[in-house]
Amino acid sequence: MLDTINSVLGSIDDFVWGVPLIVLILFTGLLLTVRLRGLQFSKLAMAFKLMFKNDKSGETGEVSSFAALCTALSATIGTGNIVGVATAIVAGGPGALFWMWLAALVGTATKFAECMLAIKFRTVAKDGHIIGGPFYYIEKGMGKQWTWLAKIFAVFGVMVGLFGIGTFTQINGITSAVKGFFDPETVNAVSLFGRYYSMSVIVSGLILTVCVALVLIGGLKRISSVAQVVVPFMAILYVVCGMVILLLNVTKIPGALVQIVTGAFGLRAAAGGAVGAMLIAMQKGIARGIFSNEAGIGSAPIAAAAAKVDEPVEQGLVSMLGTVIDTLIICTMTGLCIIVTGAWDMGLEGAAVTTRAFQIGLPIPAQAASFLLMICLVFFAFTTILGWDYYSERCLEYLTNDNQKVIKAYRWVYIACVFIGPYMTVSAVWTIADIVNGLMALPNLVALIGLSGVASAEVKNFFGKNSAGVNTAAENA
Repeated sequence: MLDTINSVLGSIDDFVWGVPLIVLILFTGLLLTVRLRGLQFSKLAMAFKLMFKNDKSGETGEVSSFAALCTALSATIGTGNIVGVATAIVAGGPGALFWMWLAALVGTATKFAECMLAIKFRTVAKDGHIIGGPFYYIEKGMGKQWTWLAKIFAVFGVMVGLFGIGTFTQINGITSAVKGFFDPETVNAVSLFGRYYSMSVIVSGLILTVCVALVLIGGLKRISSVAQVVVPFMAILYVVCGMVILLLNVTKIPGALVQIVTGAFGLRAAAGGAVGAMLIAMQKGIARGIFSNEAGIGSAPIAAAAAKVDEPVEQGLVSMLGTVIDTLIICTMTGLCIIVTGAWDMGLEGAAVTTRAFQIGLPIPAQAASFLLMICLVFFAFTTILGWDYYSERCLEYLTNDNQKVIKAYRWVYIACVFIGPYMTVSAVWTIADIVNGLMALPNLVALIGLSGVASAEVKNFFGKNSAGVNTAAENA
């Protein structure tokens, strides 16, 4: 039965993440890169400066630009950076990392545009809180006749929260890592739902579910306050571990880069299999890259809309750093560690691949290396669960016209999905996540193409305010 379900899900995934969607994602990123004149490269330094800008009194919003970025990063830096990268490289070879990079380079422009539009078209709810995202820039920017597209996006946003990035993949990744450390041989197991599960999976799943419930009750401000502390800490810890592995294996990095480039174009495949190998690497790399940094999916704009900033372009610049940090730094580090240690070609899957890379690469006992990765994965995935509850609740708020009874009921359904996540199979979890991610991205990408002219005009107006081309807001940052 499970094999049949996995086969059906695989077929749907192949259809959703086929060549058309991959082309659409890359086309949208390239179109915005051209129309915004490579802003993600030329204004990168300004973006970092604006990230730490002090809030001005009187600016609209609920949280600081930095807090909004951390909230978005809390949802993007998750199992995609540890498990997703490993899954992509195992399935598509080292070349998958190349396609992650390409998707991220053009995706940075996509992330800028969607977060900038979220500020431009955001609105104030009846109780005074700020709400914005693709559903509003579709409805307000493209016109009322496109409301149906906004609703489709919101429906898929709820589905991604419940069945995609938000719950199953994250809690599954956490409990798998905990089991790998405390009970790798499943010695202490009990029977549930007709299968045997390690007690470490059951206990860690329960603890995480309770922790999630306690934070979610506090809403956006509690989520953002937790994210501002946890996100920098977990990112620094993981980056330090990754840098140690790469420094100790620095002589292997050139060879890894060759593997990545040749694998990306199927040059290492047997005669006649180059095109197929390239397509697999492309599909897995782009799908996992988008899963990780969420550029084009439309999630980050929902967090960006709450930022205390009046200039849409400013928040767009800050928000685009999410893709740089997530994919070009953290995912790259994970991928290189997996390749230089050879962990991707050992018959392992999921978190076990990255765990093995840490065990081989770090100059500490294997048990200690496993513990470090487990801690990173727990923090990464925990904050992603929090961030995606916020995203999906905002989508539901739009669909129900701010019906708080429905939203509060949904919050408990979301917590229930976190509770059952550990008992899903790894392959099914990631396939379901891929499917709903792709479906959520479609309406958002259509909107970004339609509103690319608006984004371009907004950027020209922002940088044209000063004849010298230097924005006063950036000078005061």
